[in-house]
Amino acid sequence: MDALIAKADAIHPLSKRRKTNKHDSHSKPGPSKKPTPEDPTATSVSQHTFLPRSLRPSSPPPEGSKKYSHIHNKKLRTHLTRQSTQNARSKHLLKDAELLLAEDAGLIEVEGELEKTWRVGQNEILDSAGQQAAQGRQEWKLDGGPYRTRYTRNGRHIALVGHKGHVATFDWQAGTLHTELQLRETCRDITFLQDHSHFAVAQNKYIFIYDRDGVELHKLKSHIEPTRLEFLPYHWLLVSMGNAGYLKYQDTSTGQLVVEHRTKLGACNTMCQNPYNAVIHLGHQNGTVTLWTPNLPHPAVRLLAHLGPVASVSVDPSTGGRYMATAGQDGVVKVWDCRNWKGAVRTWNARGGSAILDWSQKGALGLATGGSVNVYTKPSVQTPFNGIVAPPLYLTHPVPHRPLTSLRFCPFQDVLTIGHSAGVSGILVPGVGEPNFDSSEADPFENKRARREREVKSLLDKIQPDAIALDPDFVGALAPTPKLSTAVDGAHDIPYARLPRHERLRVSGKADETEEGHDDAVDGTDPHGEAGQATKASSKAEKEKKKMRGKNKTLKRYLRKQRKNVIDPRAVAVRKKLDQEREERRQAKAIASGAEEPRKSSALDRFKRSS
Repeated sequence: MDALIAKADAIHPLSKRRKTNKHDSHSKPGPSKKPTPEDPTATSVSQHTFLPRSLRPSSPPPEGSKKYSHIHNKKLRTHLTRQSTQNARSKHLLKDAELLLAEDAGLIEVEGELEKTWRVGQNEILDSAGQQAAQGRQEWKLDGGPYRTRYTRNGRHIALVGHKGHVATFDWQAGTLHTELQLRETCRDITFLQDHSHFAVAQNKYIFIYDRDGVELHKLKSHIEPTRLEFLPYHWLLVSMGNAGYLKYQDTSTGQLVVEHRTKLGACNTMCQNPYNAVIHLGHQNGTVTLWTPNLPHPAVRLLAHLGPVASVSVDPSTGGRYMATAGQDGVVKVWDCRNWKGAVRTWNARGGSAILDWSQKGALGLATGGSVNVYTKPSVQTPFNGIVAPPLYLTHPVPHRPLTSLRFCPFQDVLTIGHSAGVSGILVPGVGEPNFDSSEADPFENKRARREREVKSLLDKIQPDAIALDPDFVGALAPTPKLSTAVDGAHDIPYARLPRHERLRVSGKADETEEGHDDAVDGTDPHGEAGQATKASSKAEKEKKKMRGKNKTLKRYLRKQRKNVIDPRAVAVRKKLDQEREERRQAKAIASGAEEPRKSSALDRFKRSS
């Protein structure tokens, strides 16, 4: 049967070549060519198979790939070149994939110039929206407020937590309730972990982790009196901030406490994460905003944002974490550029005192202050403006229930969720959600099997906490060459900045390594003459006076014991090399400024010995 199927699949079309009367005598002399027998099975299989990518002929590298021809190590050069080519091809394919995105985010458009979008109410938007989109306009009246909310990464599930201990998680699109708890103690914040199957609650004294059914799984006693929670999905880190002023990172895959930082700025009630580089932004009571990473014991950036306490901080995910918005209790809202920190891009006063901020996936800024919620869109929010004037308003919605404690945009939906004292409200804001989603990252329609596969894959691809930095592009890049080093004649090279303090003093020539009698030999005066005796007496008195300063310091005692009469040739060679580098830099500056002319090379320079 297989042979018959192969023969049937290997039938070729009839030959259309015309028959000619040419004889074999006109053919060129030579060895006769026997016709190669065709294998019908191989022919049929070749039509339905293809070569793997590793055996295909590689295409030329794109234009954006870097060249590493200056690296002498062949293995390292090949690895970096392959990595650069792969990154350039990925960016090129990403641009091609953007052409296939059929959905587009649409904003509210008015007919005339006199009409404004902020005059459009929720009733008009609800009448013109579809049935599925209209599900986001909901009102949940609850008694355990004020409430805070949190969405999963795919925007399918929502978690609510009340200050009096009411906790609930459910699928808001399908209306399926997962769990509802009455903890009967103060709860300050809630967050989902890797997906909706686990969530963490910042309760009165500790952090508790529950599963989807509300069963308590863990009690994290190392997190004392937590106020705010964040979860880093690519690093599997649960970040908490407490009343004691400690920022703590907990690895949820291994259960270990990675690191804890003492901020030294007291209790903190404001925290958010930068989704681009996983840096934690904290807003403190003295008006400063600090940026933290697990591998630094001090803040990577310290910014004086407001004159009073910071009420809210949020980072724009649409621009790769480039812009940050802060709001103070004095009612001032500022937008900062995270690339230079030279000043606020835009500043305005919000009515109603302190405000709550949140950025959407498309760069819309939500602002909840007083008894209303305002939404501002790009590019007016990110355009530099010197005056203290609010940007053009896109949408507004009054909320009579005060205070407003939470503001969250739903991922991949045009829904804004507001947490207040009487429960939770959801309003429709057209054009703020991302219409196209990546099913490998966050799929709103994933089933149980896809969720399990994504969880295992994300756990295998977990990034180490050491890779968190302000500039995540440093991973895979070459380290810059140190400017100062202690390498002499090709010996072991230790950077100058990594040397101990006494070694840096010795290399720079500032350490006291000679005895007192050596200074007299260096001077040109005669020690036996009258002038020499006076100079010697004055120098001794001055030295005795200087010796009394800090005599008992540990470094002074160590340097005193390390005095030698023998000059270290290594220190002399390193000092000579540093002087030579300093002279080369001086000559380069002088030639660049035009004070000196560059030296012309001659034919005898080829015989010059390299120093």
